[in-house]
Amino acid sequence: MLDDVVAEDVSAWRAGFDEVFARVAGVAYRAEPRRWALSYLTGLLAPVERKNSWQLSEAAGEVGPARLQHFLNRSRWDADELRDCLRSYVSEALACPDGVLVPDETGFVKKGVKSAGVQRQYSGTAGRVENSQLGVFLAYAGRSGRALIDREL
Repeated sequence: MLDDVVAEDVSAWRAGFDEVFARVAGVAYRAEPRRWALSYLTGLLAPVERKNSWQLSEAAGEVGPARLQHFLNRSRWDADELRDCLRSYVSEALACPDGVLVPDETGFVKKGVKSAGVQRQYSGTAGRVENSQLGVFLAYAGRSGRALIDREL
């Protein structure tokens, strides 16, 4: 009986995941990047021990990480369009009268200076002035759930 309940929960979760993915799939302009986006997201949500390109590629049935790395580094897709699609979904599926927006500024300590926005600045993550990037994230949180809806470096 418990197995039936778990199977129903997994089936409902998968149907919801597929619905959301169908809404955002168009941000990848070709079929192959869409397939890799689906594999990548599924892998990130799967109980894979480590979430690096080797383990995610193996979970997707690949011998090595080359195809996933190509997808992540060279595929054309529109990050702003993806954000807009997800924000639209969140406002339809999760909105409630007592929902709130939650901003968060997070520092990412960096060793070098080649990444965008790296400079010596105070980082709350490090607790001191360091070479770092700052990311600002906006989440929606309500009774029905929570989701990231914007980001800026």
